[in-house]
Amino acid sequence: MVQDLVIAIVAAASVGTLYVAAAAKVVKQYERGVVLRLGRLRDDVRGPGFTMVIPGIERLRKVNMQIVTMPVPAQDGITRDNVTVRVDAVIYFKVVDAASAVIQVEDYRFAVSQMAQTSLRSIIGKSDLDDLLSNREKLNQGLELMIDSPAVGWGVQIDRVEIKDVSLPETMKRSMARQAEADRERRARVINADAELQASKKLAEAAGEMSAQPAALQLRLLQTVVAVAAEKNSTLVLPFPVELLRFLERAQQPGQQQQPAPGQQQLAPAQQPASPPQSAAAKPQRQTQPQRHAQAPRPAPPQRPAQAQRPAQPRSPQPSAAAPAPMPAPPPPAAVPARPSRPKPLAKH
Repeated sequence: MVQDLVIAIVAAASVGTLYVAAAAKVVKQYERGVVLRLGRLRDDVRGPGFTMVIPGIERLRKVNMQIVTMPVPAQDGITRDNVTVRVDAVIYFKVVDAASAVIQVEDYRFAVSQMAQTSLRSIIGKSDLDDLLSNREKLNQGLELMIDSPAVGWGVQIDRVEIKDVSLPETMKRSMARQAEADRERRARVINADAELQASKKLAEAAGEMSAQPAALQLRLLQTVVAVAAEKNSTLVLPFPVELLRFLERAQQPGQQQQPAPGQQQLAPAQQPASPPQSAAAKPQRQTQPQRHAQAPRPAPPQRPAQAQRPAQPRSPQPSAAAPAPMPAPPPPAAVPARPSRPKPLAKH
């Protein structure tokens, strides 16, 4: 009798131990327990610590309340300016309502992941390539709002969404590199031109100061010679003053003037004729016969008998030597010298 009683007590203790082991649950600090009794949701959400449930009647589901970091797979898309890109991102979210995360959605992690992928594709199609590369903060905010709107009903809060990388085709990378290089070269040329403008203004001011003091130009010349000689070169470049060249040019000008012919009186500057130098050679000079043949292309006229042997004939008055007779065609620039003088009758007036 006592033996049966002991066996019953041991059996009851074993059953009680098994019951307690099955009913006892431990909820961690970062978790919350959602209890379902016969499939119905209990209003109370079990907090962290030790808790008991009825085995076979109640079921406890633990929900992690920590921030979850989930990578979004890279998505291929076409931007608004028709550029093919490949964008991947990362999303940070956490559960704020454990009951809604269990009841409203089957698997809130999978749902958030799919929503992030579709939102990322949508934001790629609405943005330009420049916005994806430089204005990511605005895109991150827009992507967060697109994911957070349906996630609120699931008891999930989106903390942050970040676009990690934007992959471009190789041709687009080369085009962007050429554009950046051209822009850099343009800015370098503008800076160089600005420097040249400032330098020219300073040089103009320096030239004005040196023109007022001629000795300053000589000192500057000596400084240049000293600077060149300091390099210890075998060749020395010596600048030559332009003023000295002008002085030598003015000194050579009087020697280059044409000397007057022998027997010809030099006129004063006020009395000199305005005709070219060739007309001065046309003045009456007595030349020998070989010289006349060398200068005049025309053959010499035949010798005529003396005026005394010819019969007296009325002749028209001849023009004076100072006024030569007009010719039908002007000779070349070399003027024809006057003929040898012979006795002529006086012209009748």
